[in-house]
Amino acid sequence: MHKSLLKNQFQYSPKKILLGFIVWGIFWTLIQTLVLHRLDLEWKVAFIDACVSNVLLALLCYTAIIIYRFYQPGNGNRFYRFIYAFGITMLYCVVLHWTLNWILPSEISYLDFLNRSMPCRFVGAFLILSFVTLLNWMWNLLKDQKEQEERRNEAEQLVKDAELVKLRQQLQPHFLFNSLNSISALAGSKPDEARQMIQQLSDFLRGTLKKDEQKIVPFGEEMAHLKLYLEIEKVRFGHRLNIEINVAKEILNATIPPLLLQPIVENAIKFGLYGTIEDILVNIDAKSDPSYLFVEVKNPYDAQTHGAAKGTGFGLSSIQRRLFLLYGRNDLLTTEKSETIFSTRLKIPQLKA
Repeated sequence: MHKSLLKNQFQYSPKKILLGFIVWGIFWTLIQTLVLHRLDLEWKVAFIDACVSNVLLALLCYTAIIIYRFYQPGNGNRFYRFIYAFGITMLYCVVLHWTLNWILPSEISYLDFLNRSMPCRFVGAFLILSFVTLLNWMWNLLKDQKEQEERRNEAEQLVKDAELVKLRQQLQPHFLFNSLNSISALAGSKPDEARQMIQQLSDFLRGTLKKDEQKIVPFGEEMAHLKLYLEIEKVRFGHRLNIEINVAKEILNATIPPLLLQPIVENAIKFGLYGTIEDILVNIDAKSDPSYLFVEVKNPYDAQTHGAAKGTGFGLSSIQRRLFLLYGRNDLLTTEKSETIFSTRLKIPQLKA
């Protein structure tokens, strides 16, 4: 936001405004000189009239813009702008009349023309000053709206980032508590496996901390982190848990939000193992195209026992919320149930380089 404000101030610098008035003044002076000469004034007199008129008007317009840089009437005082334009036009006419009378005192016919043309000069100057005032008001209005929009976007982004961090932090304790309970159960009967699980849990949590500040990671990195989690779960459940991963090497460079797959696979293991003492198979399949990365996780599903195992639904709902905050879409996570299989599908948009 600060860079944008500096850019706006640079575009609004007095030097640029003054340069614009000089260019406009030179062009209009030549036009006005030609018009006054066609009205039977001598070239010299016409040129002096045009120079004095345009230099004075340009200075007053420039002064008005500088004043509005430091003072902007509120919405209830917008009428003051036109009062100012009227007053400064009166000043313009008085100063113009006195200056031309002082420069060309011997040009009797010209001074008569000057007196008769003052009403037209007043109207023209008032219209120009009113236009400058209106243009200045519109420019500042657009500038204020842009700054407000930038502040609102920055505030919304901060809220989104805070919510994403909160969602990730809420997911981790659930897995950590389960792992610690398993370590406790293994410590007495299988101390070697307990030590192995502690080391794996340490590696997993270390990787989790590294990802906390990242919004997008390579899919290969996410899969490596997921495999650490699966090694812990295999220690917990032993031969009962089987994992089949079908991921082609060419899609490992695709991108995905970090820590997105672990709660989905955790959910699949939880409901796949519940209500059965048999071995289960959890499938993880991934493929991609230039626009999306597709990931599908499938686990065994028993409609009769699923009701007793039903949890709060926090895992999948939190993932849905994270995807909405990152991509602004609610169709990136879908689930499907059959008689024996529960499928969770992710569709992750790929940002083009």
